[in-house]
Amino acid sequence: MKRFSDEFVFGVATAAYQIEGGHDKDGKGESIWDRFSHTPGKVARGETGDIANDHFHRWQEDLDLMQELGIEAYRFSIAWTRLFPDGDDVREDRGFDFYDRLIEGLLERGIKPVPTLYHWDLPQELQDQGGWENRETAYRFAEYAAAFAEHFGSRIDLLATINEPWVFAWLGHAMGYHAPGLTSQTAAIRASHHATLAHNLAYDAIKDIAPKLSVGLALSQSMPAVDDVSDPRQLEAAAVFDMNQNTFWMEALIRGRYPQLATKHYGSDLADVVHDGDLATGKLDWLGINYYFNTRIGPVQPEPTDTRVRVIDEMLGYANESSPIGPLTDMSWPITPQGFSGLVHRWKRDYGPDLPPIYITENGAAYDDEPNEEGKVTDQRRIEYLDLHLTELKEAIELGADVRGYFLWSFMDNFEWAVGYAKRFGIVHVDYKTQVRTAKDSAYFYRDVIRSRGEHLTKRKSAVA
Repeated sequence: MKRFSDEFVFGVATAAYQIEGGHDKDGKGESIWDRFSHTPGKVARGETGDIANDHFHRWQEDLDLMQELGIEAYRFSIAWTRLFPDGDDVREDRGFDFYDRLIEGLLERGIKPVPTLYHWDLPQELQDQGGWENRETAYRFAEYAAAFAEHFGSRIDLLATINEPWVFAWLGHAMGYHAPGLTSQTAAIRASHHATLAHNLAYDAIKDIAPKLSVGLALSQSMPAVDDVSDPRQLEAAAVFDMNQNTFWMEALIRGRYPQLATKHYGSDLADVVHDGDLATGKLDWLGINYYFNTRIGPVQPEPTDTRVRVIDEMLGYANESSPIGPLTDMSWPITPQGFSGLVHRWKRDYGPDLPPIYITENGAAYDDEPNEEGKVTDQRRIEYLDLHLTELKEAIELGADVRGYFLWSFMDNFEWAVGYAKRFGIVHVDYKTQVRTAKDSAYFYRDVIRSRGEHLTKRKSAVA
């Protein structure tokens, strides 16, 4: 296959808190990211998502630009607190109206809407009641999912329940780096299970209302890359990392059980929150993979003695944040496109016919891009990053991987969580003072990928190598 099929979907992705702004407009409630970003010391330079890209007011301009670039699908998230400000059953119709306008605007422009119900912005009121540590949050999420399906389900055909449960469970509950800012491994384990439960409950609630709606979720995944395969400690670290990052979720969602390594390392913290019937099979119509890099497992000093703590506390592998190897993006993330084929072929091998179709729901790179004197943004490194990864993905599909779409992260530069506005992932530059949007060279590269179905991809390496 020399090109992506005509059925393959090329899209872009964003998240509500990162672009919408309008944090207090039309009855929107407070989310944990509203609270967290306003807490001194939590976000770089004290930046918040109060205004962000002002997409709340500029959505038509943004959708027009998507249409000009030939974008086929738009993965965006719903701000739970726009629809239900406190996460209970009190509905805010103005929030429903906003997403009505957005979805209708996409359909009018021939762009497939692909909503995600939860991209980390839990209602603060639910957090005050225990948040994801509290089992009741999973039931509130299912009720929210049902209300969404009732109102919007006839206009969409692909829906994600949750984005990256690992991130909000572990970065938000064990490491304090994301909202709600907790530092408890027990809290992270409880949140992890309740996120799994929330997906399962939401799946059933959605299907009861819109049985034809295809429901999945998006997992952040990374393959461990061991420096020295003869070192048993590195192998152990890789196994624990892989469980924590990957197989905890894959086994639960596809096989209806947690891996033995999870029960071994998480012990009663996990066992005490799992009830009969929580885990099930067949509640995943498609699998979303958010892939950015493979994670190096190698020596670093000082070296904790607990492998599990080393993996979690040193950010996805005990050498990743301190000493990644090779070319890096501005997030200090290594560039490892081979992880695409590694992941999708691994899951095909491990799960066979039980593996649902895959969508790459996020992939992209942060680089420091600013307009030149002519007002153009010549982001050649991002073009080469995308070329490498899309070529790798195309080759994986040629070898039999059932991947049906790719959503580039991100459509626009935006609020990048705890690092604020300093890191730019977008193929569209945003001047945060004026809110002027400028399509970067990478936007036109991606437009050409879509038009040609990837025929002109070359696996270029110069600028990123």
